[in-house]
Amino acid sequence: MRPLRVLTWHVHGSYLWYLSHVSHELLLPVRDGRPEGYGGRAGSRPWPDTVVEVPAEEVPDLDLDVILYQSHRNWEVDRLELLSAEQRRLPQVFLEHDPPRQVPTDTRHPVEDPSVTIVHVTHFNELMWNSGRSATRVIEHGVVVPPVEWTGELDRGLVVVNGLGSRGRRLGADVFERVRDEVPLDLVGMGSEELGGLGEVPLAELPAFAARYRFFFNPIRYTSLGLAVCEAMMLGMPIVGLATTEMPTVVDNGVSGWVDTDVDRLVGHMCRLLADRDEAVALSQGARRTAEARFGLERFAADWDAVLYETAAAGVGAGGPRPAHPARGSRR
Repeated sequence: MRPLRVLTWHVHGSYLWYLSHVSHELLLPVRDGRPEGYGGRAGSRPWPDTVVEVPAEEVPDLDLDVILYQSHRNWEVDRLELLSAEQRRLPQVFLEHDPPRQVPTDTRHPVEDPSVTIVHVTHFNELMWNSGRSATRVIEHGVVVPPVEWTGELDRGLVVVNGLGSRGRRLGADVFERVRDEVPLDLVGMGSEELGGLGEVPLAELPAFAARYRFFFNPIRYTSLGLAVCEAMMLGMPIVGLATTEMPTVVDNGVSGWVDTDVDRLVGHMCRLLADRDEAVALSQGARRTAEARFGLERFAADWDAVLYETAAAGVGAGGPRPAHPARGSRR
């Protein structure tokens, strides 16, 4: 089967980079100033040649196979402003990165169309959204096996969250500060200096930087499973975190780390890991085994290839049948 031409947006840079390992061409609209969603091949990642920037004003003329939306704005605004009427009838997929914010059990997903597949990144997300008539799939994260492994020589824990100070309770800013009063923790990520953190560590340097810490602490109350957790597990870092959203299905207590809703118990686990390196070594091995079995990049890319090919083969998107496909390389 030939590679597909897929229009999508730059919403989450790390996820987009892992998505670029599919067998297809990803076309990213860009605008002057690179506003949110229109950053293209932004950042320092080694983007493959199959990720192609396209000026937003040229998008209506593109010959495409599938539209892949990655945010509610993509669906509610960009779809109507950017795409031609014909493109809006192409096969379409909506990638939902987050659980519902307003009411966790009853929020209706903005996409309610039986011809549009909603792909969730965790089973928790799929469970909580009311997706109405839309078909749903779950494609769990896939991450790269890093070139380094955990050593844990630093008697400290590591927290990796971007903008933690400004994102408040949902991301666990208060939990982080409470635990930091009792356990030596370092915070890295964009804007981490606001909470006394170490700032942003370049992506290429992060695996070696993180591997020195005794454990990885995830203070987040309510969001999708963070790629940082999967990446830390692939390094072999023991994981400590709140037993909320998808985390209890990922971290097996006493095998790959510890999760709990009692922060005091988590503090106890952290203190023991700092004092007992043998336990940390055992949990490191369990975390790496779990990550290799569950978050392999090859499986992730194969799952996405399957969804995109199935969607293209169906030939129907929101708004009715797909128009006749013009000759490859032509513009409408």
